[in-house]
Amino acid sequence: MAETLNIEVCYAMRDKQEVVRVRLPEGATLQQGLESSGLLAKYPEIDTKKNKFGIWNKLSKLDAVLRDRDRIEIYRPLIADPKEVRKQRAAEGKVMKKGAGDADASEG
Repeated sequence: MAETLNIEVCYAMRDKQEVVRVRLPEGATLQQGLESSGLLAKYPEIDTKKNKFGIWNKLSKLDAVLRDRDRIEIYRPLIADPKEVRKQRAAEGKVMKKGAGDADASEG
C-alpha cells in the first residue's frame, strides 16, 4: 500500500500569502508538488527556471524528493542585493564619520 504525503505549497507575495495543501504519492518531487498545487498556472510570474524553491526554508532543487508534511516555499527574486545595500550603508557611514572628524579638528 503506497503512502500518501500531505504537502503545503506556499507563495508569499508583497501583500498576501497563498498556501495550498496537496496530497501526493510517496516518492513525489518538489516539481510535482508545485504542479499539483496549481500555483504555477495561477501566478505566471513563477518561473521554474528563474525562481528558487525550498523545503522548510532550505534551498532545494526541483527533483528533491518530498516527505510527509513538507512545506514547499516559492521564493521571489530580491528587489535589492543585501550585500550591495550593506556596502552602501557602510560607505555612507564612513562619509558621515569623516565629515564629523574634520569639523572637530578645525575647532582645536
